[in-house]
Amino acid sequence: MTATVAALQPRLRQLHLSGMLAAVAARLDEARARQLDPLDFLTLLLDDEIARRDNEGVARRIRTARFEDVCDLRDFDFAYNPEIPQARLWDLATGRFVEERASILLCGPTGVGKSFVAQALGVQACRQHRRVLFTKTNALLADLAGGRADGSWQGRLRRYLGPDLLILDDFGMGAYTGQQAEDLYELVNRRYRRGSLILTTNREPKDLYALFPNPVLAEGLLDRLLNSAYVVTMLGRSYRPRQRPGGQLDADPAGQRVAN
Repeated sequence: MTATVAALQPRLRQLHLSGMLAAVAARLDEARARQLDPLDFLTLLLDDEIARRDNEGVARRIRTARFEDVCDLRDFDFAYNPEIPQARLWDLATGRFVEERASILLCGPTGVGKSFVAQALGVQACRQHRRVLFTKTNALLADLAGGRADGSWQGRLRRYLGPDLLILDDFGMGAYTGQQAEDLYELVNRRYRRGSLILTTNREPKDLYALFPNPVLAEGLLDRLLNSAYVVTMLGRSYRPRQRPGGQLDADPAGQRVAN
């Protein structure tokens, strides 16, 4: 009996091999044209299925991460702010810091692209088969405060302990209450050497201590954080004026939206 593509398709659907299903007709033509060995033909089909599953896995991890924007470091306009350490950011994009369970502290003034870079590193981690979660620091603190109110604090905290990489955007925007400081300490302490963090902040590391009401707690939290962190200072002009109506970004289609 000679098999046909039409006869194969229901079987591929039943086995949920949609990568093979989409490629089988084209691969069959290729196999005939190149006179491929059956094993080579099967290898191509398996590669198509693996690629499909990998792409779906990356897309799922990116959705689960809850980024504000799906950013790519290749889109960052390093020429606009040449002081930003391009080589160091590309080195961090290899994901080695996640393997080390180290953290990254992105420091710099408003508008230089800290949030963009943080999310781009997070997206790259998703592509490297790692679990990522992005959140504003104030949103995390509000969530944990709600957990203290309704008794679900432990469960909510576990949500932030599980990912391989947790990104806290806008860290240190203002002084923290005693309860907020304790929540941040618990988070940092429990992730220390167990999972990676990326924090973005408008402040220098030495200026973060004054934001915590308890100096001992501040020392414990920031010691754990900074001793396991790559500190990257991002300096330069703000991108935000370019994003206003009539700004350079709107006039130049090649410009990139990389504020924060």
